Amino acid sequence: MSDQGSRPPHEAASNGRRRAGRLTIRPRAEARVGKSRTEDQRFLARALDEDFTHTDPWRVLRILSEFIEGFDALAGIGPTITVFGSARTPEGHPTYELARQIGARLAEEGYAVMTGGGGGVMEAANRGCHEAGGLSIGCNIELPREQAINPYVDLGVEFRYFFARKVMFVKYADGFVIMPGGFGTLDELSEALTLIQTGKIHHFPVILVGTAYWQGLVDWMRATMLPANAISPGDMDLLSVTDDPDEVVRILREYRPLVQAEHDAAQPSAEGGNGGHGPVRGAATHDGHRHL
Repeated sequence: MSDQGSRPPHEAASNGRRRAGRLTIRPRAEARVGKSRTEDQRFLARALDEDFTHTDPWRVLRILSEFIEGFDALAGIGPTITVFGSARTPEGHPTYELARQIGARLAEEGYAVMTGGGGGVMEAANRGCHEAGGLSIGCNIELPREQAINPYVDLGVEFRYFFARKVMFVKYADGFVIMPGGFGTLDELSEALTLIQTGKIHHFPVILVGTAYWQGLVDWMRATMLPANAISPGDMDLLSVTDDPDEVVRILREYRPLVQAEHDAAQPSAEGGNGGHGPVRGAATHDGHRHL
């Protein structure tokens, strides 16, 4: 008779594994990943391990809280355009003044303006919006060198995690205006283009402001990415390039009926839901914002 046959049925079935919540775990894995106590034991232990607040489970709760706080703060902001650009652009620089003009024009058009909440182009766009009487929003990020939220933000939300902050930029925006900037700005540009290209969001204008700054990148996409079949010819139409604040507004006006149509399509009908099919993927929700 085998050893397994001589064990009690429940012990034989476990085969040396212990159940811990949704996990089953062997002793050798326990030693490596630190799961030697049950969750109730951890919860009821009187002495709080100070290192716990630096563990992944605690981090998940912080991430969740960032989404909840962001959704709660931004749910009622209405039509919004997110403006990106370098934090290093000084006041008085032509790009700063252009971003300030665009912020003002967007406010006059009835949009709130959302930025990363820092200095440079972000400050300029918030400033223009604030001075024109619009709602100026900043989603600030915790950095090793602290980035203070600029003084022209009317509604500010602080984030630890870039990815949680990036969700807010897309979910609560009706388009991106992208000024000259660095790696962070390129990251947001790529994020928006990827979401549109893959059908996660629709009718979402991406406007590059600064022909001299961006044209080389656009030319490289057309001359290198397109022949390599890395993108499709239609993908180049996802971008607009301009230097004119009035042209920015004109492009946004063209998209506005499409965004409104998405909003209407996502409204729950009297029969319940979107004709029984649920919300449109990537479309505006009942509060005018987008599912991701």
